[in-house]
Amino acid sequence: MKQGTIVALASGAGRAGVAVIRVSGPGAGAALTALTGRSLPPPRVATLAALSEPSTSEELDQALALWFPAPASFTGEDVAELHVHGGPAVVEGVIAACLGVGARPAEPGEFTRRAFENGKLDLAEAEGLADLVEAETEGQRRQALRQAKGALSAVYEGWRAQLIEAAALIEAEIDFPDEDLPGALAQRAAPILQALTADMARHLADHRGERVREGYRIAIIGPPNAGKSSLLNALAKREAAIVSDIPGTTRDVVEVRLVLDGFPVWIADTAGLREAADAIEAEGVRRALARAEGADVRIGVVEAGTEAPASLLAALQPNDLLVHSKADLADPLPFSAFQGEASGSANSHLPLSGGEREGVVELTVSAITGKGMAALEAQLAQRVADALGREEAPTLTRARHRRLVEEARAALVRALSRLADAPELAAEDVRVAASAIGRLTGRIDVEDLLDEIFLSFCIGK
Repeated sequence: MKQGTIVALASGAGRAGVAVIRVSGPGAGAALTALTGRSLPPPRVATLAALSEPSTSEELDQALALWFPAPASFTGEDVAELHVHGGPAVVEGVIAACLGVGARPAEPGEFTRRAFENGKLDLAEAEGLADLVEAETEGQRRQALRQAKGALSAVYEGWRAQLIEAAALIEAEIDFPDEDLPGALAQRAAPILQALTADMARHLADHRGERVREGYRIAIIGPPNAGKSSLLNALAKREAAIVSDIPGTTRDVVEVRLVLDGFPVWIADTAGLREAADAIEAEGVRRALARAEGADVRIGVVEAGTEAPASLLAALQPNDLLVHSKADLADPLPFSAFQGEASGSANSHLPLSGGEREGVVELTVSAITGKGMAALEAQLAQRVADALGREEAPTLTRARHRRLVEEARAALVRALSRLADAPELAAEDVRVAASAIGRLTGRIDVEDLLDEIFLSFCIGK
């Protein structure tokens, strides 16, 4: 990583009332005194100052100057912040003046990387900070803030501490057989490894964090001309998909992004399920079934007054929805078609046409008149809230996390199988697991293992 003093706009680009310019590094103090023509202000006290171009003394702006001496700053280095008027000319002039006194432009993410390298935050916290900047919904903001404040890191560091303890037990028995140590130390590591393996399995099975970050997935499926595209447009409240009476109009997946109950949601319209007339439609049907299988919830759509085909019922799972569409054109069953709409409840007592599928909730809607849409939206919002809204232990949020936890768990499974007969190999597996977990936060220290051995068992006294 390049060293030196860096400068960049820390607030959003474009015109604004105020823009924040950050300078970090050993020359930050000198840059601040050069632009203000005065000594450094008191630490963490906003001070009004006139900023000037040092080489010409031309005044650039009236600004608030803040000084954060190391290590009490975001990056852990000396940091100066200039809160200037947000016009592009002002920002460019102040940054140019900083460059003229020895700073260089910051690279993407360099402020945060310096904070990591100086121990101000770990990798998981840095990723949470990045997610917080990118957060577009309340659910994403809450999750990113918890991760940036160390909630996920605490989970990983707890695992790492237990791995170090288990490794110390195994290594002590291997490396110090003549010392006065308790017997069967390696076997005492087994319950620790078993508990960790189970905990990691639960962590991997929970996809909430990834769904909050990437979006909850809903697939609309059903036969051609059932009203799937009209339903998508009604949910999106715009013309997102082409609507036509010609069967097979939708041949690829059409997605729209919504926000339900504060969480991002991707709703996909898919090709009609039927015997394909050509290779292109066949590929569309294949993609429709694949999208349905990978979705968090499916909305099966059949035209009111018709039976749900077996292929659709087979694709539905418990907690899915079956929608009788086009209620403005037909009265499908002898019941009040929009019963429960006012309260947002569904007609879950209705028999499934063409066969039963336990747990599937039925509703009747009209995308044209809007009848039943409130009940449908309420059902979808409830499913999103139930799946993502729990404030329990933090869950992994990125593919990088999942890959490393999978690597660590696989190593622990191997370690448990080798512990009795080959403790040397088991110890290596535990080291592999500890390294994988350490890479989650970026905190890997081989001295931890030695510290645990010497402090716990008083070896060599």
